[in-house]
Amino acid sequence: MEGDPDLQFLLKGGDLLKVLSPSWKKTRFLRLQDDCKTMWRESKKTFKSCQTFPVADIQEVRMGRQSEGLKKNAEEQAECRCFSIVFKGRRKNLDLIASSEEESKQWIKSLQKLPSSTTHWGSRRQSRHTHTHTHTHTRIWIFSCLRKADKNKDDKLSPSEVKSFLRLINIEMDDDYADMLFKKCDKSNSGYLDGEEIAHLYDLLTNREEIDVIYGEYAKTTGFMSADNLVGFLMKEQREKATLADAQKIIEKYEPDEQAKEKKLLSKDGFLMYLHNVEAMILNPEHSEVYQDMQQPLNHYFISSSHNTYLTEDQLKGPSSTEGYVRALLKGCRCVELDCWDGSDNEPVIYHGYTLTSKILFKDAIKAIKENAFKTSDYPVILSLENHCSLEQQVVMAQHMSSILGSALVTSPLGDNMPTNFPSPEELKGKFLIKGKRLQKLEATFANKAADADSVDVTEEEESNDESAEEEQKEKRKKKLKLAKELSDMVIYCKSVHFHSFKDARKTLSFYEMSSFKEGRAVKLADESANDYIRHNVEKLSRVYPAGSRTNSSNYDPVPLWNAGCQIVALNFQTGCKEMDVNQGRFVVNGNCGYVLKPSYMRDRSTEFDPITLTRGEWLKHKILHIMIISAQQLPKVNKKKSSIVDPLVRVQIFGVPADVAEKETSPVDNNGFNPAWNENFQFDVYVPDLALVRFVIEDYDSTSDNEFVGQYTLPFNSLKMGYRHVPLLNKNGDLLPSAGLFIHAMVLDEE
Repeated sequence: MEGDPDLQFLLKGGDLLKVLSPSWKKTRFLRLQDDCKTMWRESKKTFKSCQTFPVADIQEVRMGRQSEGLKKNAEEQAECRCFSIVFKGRRKNLDLIASSEEESKQWIKSLQKLPSSTTHWGSRRQSRHTHTHTHTHTRIWIFSCLRKADKNKDDKLSPSEVKSFLRLINIEMDDDYADMLFKKCDKSNSGYLDGEEIAHLYDLLTNREEIDVIYGEYAKTTGFMSADNLVGFLMKEQREKATLADAQKIIEKYEPDEQAKEKKLLSKDGFLMYLHNVEAMILNPEHSEVYQDMQQPLNHYFISSSHNTYLTEDQLKGPSSTEGYVRALLKGCRCVELDCWDGSDNEPVIYHGYTLTSKILFKDAIKAIKENAFKTSDYPVILSLENHCSLEQQVVMAQHMSSILGSALVTSPLGDNMPTNFPSPEELKGKFLIKGKRLQKLEATFANKAADADSVDVTEEEESNDESAEEEQKEKRKKKLKLAKELSDMVIYCKSVHFHSFKDARKTLSFYEMSSFKEGRAVKLADESANDYIRHNVEKLSRVYPAGSRTNSSNYDPVPLWNAGCQIVALNFQTGCKEMDVNQGRFVVNGNCGYVLKPSYMRDRSTEFDPITLTRGEWLKHKILHIMIISAQQLPKVNKKKSSIVDPLVRVQIFGVPADVAEKETSPVDNNGFNPAWNENFQFDVYVPDLALVRFVIEDYDSTSDNEFVGQYTLPFNSLKMGYRHVPLLNKNGDLLPSAGLFIHAMVLDEE
């Protein structure tokens, strides 16, 4: 059969006229692929991709105008040139007209030979696998969704029915894109889609050439991926330890077509659905749960922390709201700040002192905190009090916390004896810790040296608002504040004290005595004495807060402070910005519980680690990160008012120790937010992977002004999965953009 002329004819192929209506007759090039199992047809339209169908799907080949379509749509005189390919299942016939009677007979004769001879030919020819686009079975699944979407059963889809069809096939789509696609497919300008127009819509929606290519590489089983093929893909491309059972589970879970599923095969649509699910995303799914040791002392973790949590806008005149607490806590924040001042009717209030920001009642804030503290995370919440109240109202504060928080409030050390170290987040689950001033050392309560007085003077330490007014601030700090014993007694593990020097802290401070550092001072210490700072933070907690000059609620870069071991790096959660993206990326892992364990060399009293000088040590694990930015899907319009579509470019940024900080960007793609493709490769050296974060940012390129932000995603370097991965995209508030995504290939290699 090797030299069979009928087979040779099919392998060479030829042009045929495809008939859909009396006026719709288009040329299609049809041929048999080299695998002898798949027919290939190519459209002359530029936008339409080639389509294939398995030979096995052909039920029969009919001569002449026998099909309903040809009877209705082809002229009588073309009778001898007509033939139809009839498919198994619900797929529509392919009605064709050849250029001559001879040619028509040759097509019919050759095609009729096919189904019975396929096995014979296939085994004789060295089957060279070519990339196949298997629509057939999928179409049946799509067809059932179409019937559901076609509410009024007229076999046509209106724009609103198209939108419900998109929802049924799990394609989230922005209205602008849905309208654009509708117009592209509605060739007849009738205001609805029918027949081939609907097929065209489906092709446009699922046309991901870059994924076709990957699928084609591995779909070695009658144009499908078998469980075996899928294991090959998972191990070779995705660098995952995968078994046959794992692959079968994936097929069972993601294959939409029942026939393929029964045969344990994965169609291209199933493959696409698998690549879009959470398990196959860029973030290691094992890290999206709590996976770290939560039994270490509290100060051995980075803690997601908010500054002036009550503000929802700027620091001078913006509104204060309990909503600020709710939002921060639901985002996994575990340390919130309360600026407390005397209010009327003996009710303390929270606002940004000496400014025009509005006020909220202290008790309302505590209620909002209690209601929302443990919805996202079970781990402890620290209430950082900045107390400016009179003795009288401090007592009211203590009463409110006691009555509202009840037994969840830690008011004495967990054990019976004087503790020598912090309890762990695990031991403090569901608990609130108060950070504030204390009248005496905790040790005194155990030594029964408790002062008889109800209150004693302590120095008021407040966040200073202006870098330039240092002298004035020094005077201000000397002001004596009366502290109510009731409030003082609630401070157990987080006693606020003034920081003088690392040496002084080592000598005079107990483990629970912690300092707050203004951003400027903290950055200077992290820069000049990083190792001292790291050692200080092995024993104690440190809180860093933004400079008072940031009246617009902007943020500072938290990374150098994490590199110095600071646990409570407080940011303005209400401000969408790169720094908050990085904060969200740092804490997106470990179940978004707000606590991330520091590397072991930042939990060791005698550590030599210094992020600036980077001497040799266990922290140095030189990796090379290869990133290929392949494509993006359905990027939102940046400017609703502008009719222009985005010109997207992708920026890849590495944050971490100074040696690792880097940034590279692709060139922009003109006017395409629907499916821009870049295929650009980048390479990064990462020396301290434990502290590194990777950020993908998409921007709308503008040659005349700053690029506009479209979406981003940040994650820890060590949580990055290798291979072909979709990257979800978040908006500037850190919320998911439901239909948008970035598609990349990532590879991490050890530097020899």
